[in-house]
Order: sequence, then C-alpha cells, then structure tokens
Amino acid sequence: MIKLNVNGRVHDIDVDGDTPLLWVLREQLGFTGTKYGCGVALCGACTVHVDGQPQRSCAIPASAVADAKIITIEGLSPDSSHPVQKAWLAHEVPQCGYCQSGQIMAAVALLAEKPKPTDEDIDQAMTNICRCGTYPRIRAAIHAAAGNSRA
Repeated sequence: MIKLNVNGRVHDIDVDGDTPLLWVLREQLGFTGTKYGCGVALCGACTVHVDGQPQRSCAIPASAVADAKIITIEGLSPDSSHPVQKAWLAHEVPQCGYCQSGQIMAAVALLAEKPKPTDEDIDQAMTNICRCGTYPRIRAAIHAAAGNSRA
C-alpha cells in the first residue's frame, strides 16, 4: 500500500512500488489528463508537478513519490482559470491537444521559477514535444501568462 498526495488529497493505493506514477494517476485514480506519450521520459506528455517541480510521470516509480505533493493538470485549477490555461486558450495553442496538459504543466513550472522568462528561457525550459508544431503559440501564451509586453 502506497500513500500518494495528489491534488491536495491523500490516496491509499494498492500497487507494486515499481508501478510508474503515470499509470497510478490514470488507472487507479482516474486523472486521465496526464497522457502517455513515449514511456521513456522524453516527450513530456506525462508531465506533472512533484513538490513543485515538473517531472515526467512515466519514469517515476510510485514508491519514489510517496512523501511528495503531486499536482496533475486536473489539480492546477478546478475551472481552467489558471493564467497559463487562460493564455493557452487566448492564443489558441492546442491543435490535436494531446501534449497540451504536459506543456501547460511545464509552462507553469517555468513561470514559478522565472516569472518574466525570455525567449531563451522558454526554449531551454520547454522540452516537451508537440507533434503539431505549435511552439510559436506556446511561446506567445507563456509570455502572455507572464504579462510580458511581447505576448
């Protein structure tokens, strides 16, 4: 039995400790906003926050985060009112949308670390893959959420 604090609520989960956090979130807890992409922590579709840091949940064993605070896209805001989510909509970032929850979680972490990021900061921090190529809109949305004048 593993205790996980997800989106502010503690859950007792009966899984093997080596089970990737991604599968616990999706299969045991029903947080399906976190997506499976590559399974090897490269694409970022599975990005969640663990103690405030963006982490690729497909590569983290559930037992490794038993004492951590985990936030998924569902826990970011109950009504999509987070400034990054609003900027994502205003800049029409999603196309297929598959990577977007991971992109948003990475952007939120970036803005927590650097409230007024430069283009270079964004390029370095946003390593999630978008197969639709919406990178210019992602950058514009991050600048907008930060209140940068270039948004």
